[in-house]
Amino acid sequence: MARRSPACVARDLVARGATHGDARQEQRWRVATANHSLATRTADMTGPRVITLLTDFGLDDPYVGVLKAVVLRYCPAAQIVDLTHSIAPFDRLAAAFWLERVFGWFPGGTVHVVVVDPGVGSARRTVAIAAHHQIFVGPDNGVLNGVYATDVHAEAREIVPVALGLPSPSRTFHGRDVFAPIAARLAEGSLMFDGVGDRVTLSDEVLLPPVTESGDVWTGQVVTVDRFGNALTNLLEPPLPGAFEVCVAGRRVPLLGTYADAAPGDILALFGSFGCLELAAREGHAAATLGIGRGAVVELRRIR
Repeated sequence: MARRSPACVARDLVARGATHGDARQEQRWRVATANHSLATRTADMTGPRVITLLTDFGLDDPYVGVLKAVVLRYCPAAQIVDLTHSIAPFDRLAAAFWLERVFGWFPGGTVHVVVVDPGVGSARRTVAIAAHHQIFVGPDNGVLNGVYATDVHAEAREIVPVALGLPSPSRTFHGRDVFAPIAARLAEGSLMFDGVGDRVTLSDEVLLPPVTESGDVWTGQVVTVDRFGNALTNLLEPPLPGAFEVCVAGRRVPLLGTYADAAPGDILALFGSFGCLELAAREGHAAATLGIGRGAVVELRRIR
């Protein structure tokens, strides 16, 4: 999968939810670190061993607990952060969407484990990626492609469990048998990133849909609906001044600054805490009220 120049990466960051200031800061960081070693860019073993978990396991079964048990076996000092275990089963798009919006809040050296893996046990590869001063471990099925593509210095390596001294994994639980132990060893420092395996290029699968632009109209779509009923889209604040309105499901929706700017029950649009446009209902469920879900077309129009 091709990676872009710093200028293109800066534009991508804006398109994926970063502010213009974030993009400029990210671009300056790349220039400053372009000649650093891989170890310097991916881990700080003097800091906390932060390991995050993002899965579709839910909390009804012991799968999450077993993941944590394996992490702690290999890295007893790990600080484990549950990003979420409420991704809908097999929903790679939602996993990729949330991963791209949350990883930037974590310190350098954080190791992220992503287990949304409908192809577990198949020929799909298991990989570790060094990108954005952090490490990402998971399947090569598109869920990691966004963080890989937006770092021109990113590097991916294939995980071959037996070559790393792990038993042959089960056919159905690579989170326990591959991702958790490798992530823990990387965080603990007993495995360096360049010792994970051969360098590879990720698959070209792109899960997040693109935004199209025509004049003063940006067209995107709903990507996910959160537990409050807010419909989050792939549209970001445009780099142009002016007033805007949002069109969805055959109706115009006012673009406001906060939920409280609308009357209780009213539909509104706003740019939320992760930078993306969302449709909301004050103290209500916007997706149900509008009758929309993933894939619903949303237009952001500049009206002056």
